[in-house]
Amino acid sequence: MPSAPRKPRARSYDPAKTRAAVLAQFRHVREVVAGLTAEQLALPTRLGDWTVRELAAHIASVTDNVSRSIEAPAPQKHEVALVDWAFATRAFAGKVDEAAHEAAAGAEPLELLDRTAARFTDITLPAPGDRLVAARVGAMRLDDLIVTRCVELIVHTDDLAAALGTEIPYDRQALATCVRLLADGLATKAPGGSVEVRIPPFAVVQCVAGPKHTRGTPPNVVETDPLTWVRLATGRTDWATALDRAAVSASGERADISAQLPLLG
Repeated sequence: MPSAPRKPRARSYDPAKTRAAVLAQFRHVREVVAGLTAEQLALPTRLGDWTVRELAAHIASVTDNVSRSIEAPAPQKHEVALVDWAFATRAFAGKVDEAAHEAAAGAEPLELLDRTAARFTDITLPAPGDRLVAARVGAMRLDDLIVTRCVELIVHTDDLAAALGTEIPYDRQALATCVRLLADGLATKAPGGSVEVRIPPFAVVQCVAGPKHTRGTPPNVVETDPLTWVRLATGRTDWATALDRAAVSASGERADISAQLPLLG
């Protein structure tokens, strides 16, 4: 009888690099928002009824969640592992939407972004990474919560770029961290070794139960670029569209992973 698929071993992230990556990507967003006109802030986004104004406010808010969590009392026990974070976010979509509208109505986006950056530098950077913090999804290690901010920032930078019809830089470390965490999420959701998913140059994971690849070229391979993977994993694009645009290649009878996507709601 074949053994049950094993949960992938947890990946480690360099805390100093992750914190620097959050600030670097945040600055890219801040630079773009600083140059926006009132008309551009009112542009629609692909996120329901959010305009660019709500999106910018949300980017500030989800980043400032880290500093706010440090200011709050530390939880007594660890509840959420890093790789499980993506699966726990769906339940809070309504609260996130409400918070974005409230933040956007309370202050100008640039003011929110500047305030958030200052607090991250003053409060988050010096805080110990092993401290437990009360994240929205449950108690996590601070370093793990900061890793999730790379995902939030990359995903919403892409949303902002799409809304404005412009290019925004992606910090390499932030993009790599985002890609790896979402790839590990796939391997956790669909454990196994029959399909190899490649997102060069940042990640390779095996997933989906079935005959395991041992050596040579695996029979089932999915390959795509980092931003396409982020869009697939977060529902910004779908499997059929990505295939049709040749943004993803899939070879082998098990290489269709559409049933596992999206990962992040």
